[in-house]
Amino acid sequence: MTSVDALAALGWHHVYSGKVRDLFEHADHPTLMLVVASDRVSAFDHVLEPGIPSKGALLTQLSRWWFSRLAVPNHLADGPAVPAEVAERAMLVKRLDMHPIECVVRGYLTGSGWLEYQASGTVCGIALPEGLNDGDRLPEPLYTPAFKAELGEHDENITFERSVELVGLEVATALRDTSLAIFTTASQIALERGVILADTKFEFGTDPATGELTLADEVLTSDSSRYWDATLYAAGGPSRLDSFDKQIVRDWLAGHWDRTGTPPALPPEIVERTAARYRELIHRLTA
Repeated sequence: MTSVDALAALGWHHVYSGKVRDLFEHADHPTLMLVVASDRVSAFDHVLEPGIPSKGALLTQLSRWWFSRLAVPNHLADGPAVPAEVAERAMLVKRLDMHPIECVVRGYLTGSGWLEYQASGTVCGIALPEGLNDGDRLPEPLYTPAFKAELGEHDENITFERSVELVGLEVATALRDTSLAIFTTASQIALERGVILADTKFEFGTDPATGELTLADEVLTSDSSRYWDATLYAAGGPSRLDSFDKQIVRDWLAGHWDRTGTPPALPPEIVERTAARYRELIHRLTA
């Protein structure tokens, strides 16, 4: 019996699947949802095979840890017990009116931001000082929102002004300011544990019962964030930007796939190295 079948037998009915998470609802609990993190891994807007063992449980553990340390309303809810079949990788959450904005905060210049900076001296259209290098800390964290795309499509980077058009000035401002405040707090917490939070993304909704802006989805995980070892970063060299996330997967895929057709299966050693990085980050932050 699959986990979907087991949950259905308990009254939890599948309503949606994203790249890595599945949503369930229950007729007896209309204000709640069950978010189940799978072991699926995605890169370049594709779900890859095979998954990363225990990834769903690790991301759920880390999200719960961060939710407990952030002084902002979040979507975790009290209610019926999470079914044992998925207890390690599921969260019981409030049903929110989700905002279609992915709230990206960048503290360092890297990834797609570095590629854009090399071409135009900007990140998401925001001009930066000349002479920066890959991995450099930005003068101040940048809020670079994106419009959330449908499954299988690529999120679209947008300006703050465009986010105002989508959700209104009050909500857009709250999304920006709350995201930057969380990033500042989380960066300090991570650095105290020898880890740099280079960038991350948040999702928010409005709680229909209270009207509060509410942090949702996963938060500050290896899938939604880029973390670096602070000691290696300070020492410099090629390994300073080795991240505690699926960058291993991205790097391997970039060297073995031209982004057309179906991505190749991940080799066992890539799967295990990625799983080890996920586990190491959990240990670094929560031990």
